[in-house]
Amino acid sequence: MRPGDHPEFFRFPAPEGVSRESTIVLDAEGRFWHDGVRVERATMTRAFASWIRRHPDDDRFILSNDYDWTYFTVVAVPFFVERIEFEGDVVRATLFDGSRETLDSTTLRLGPGDRVSCRVKSGKFEAQLSRSAQLALGEAVFERPDGGLGLRVGNVEMQLNSDVEYG
Repeated sequence: MRPGDHPEFFRFPAPEGVSRESTIVLDAEGRFWHDGVRVERATMTRAFASWIRRHPDDDRFILSNDYDWTYFTVVAVPFFVERIEFEGDVVRATLFDGSRETLDSTTLRLGPGDRVSCRVKSGKFEAQLSRSAQLALGEAVFERPDGGLGLRVGNVEMQLNSDVEYG
């Protein structure tokens, strides 16, 4: 049994002399920093990305590997879509943690700076599309008769929201 399997795992105190608060930051471009220094090692970056959770009591962002956990700072969004692929009427997203999932196109939204975001991980988290993923998605974007933007995937057309805010 791993410590993370214990029902009180997130309530255990930090080891003596250690804080649950960290200086780890996920910036608005999907890069991790520790003590003001960018985490360059790809395996560490991927590990951090795969450990992102929310604390069950206070909903703050944490990194948890099921053996220990710590709070960290998210500047913009907690996840990033690295790649978009079209498979018939389905859009597949590859996230920066290495996972792949079907993109829920109804959650796509155009935000500040014309950056596209969406919901991922069964709608639990917001993600921002990388520039390359956004360019790939651009192949399916069209202007609707009312002047708004739409998304055409296979035979399915939908509105691209610009006024939806996610928390």
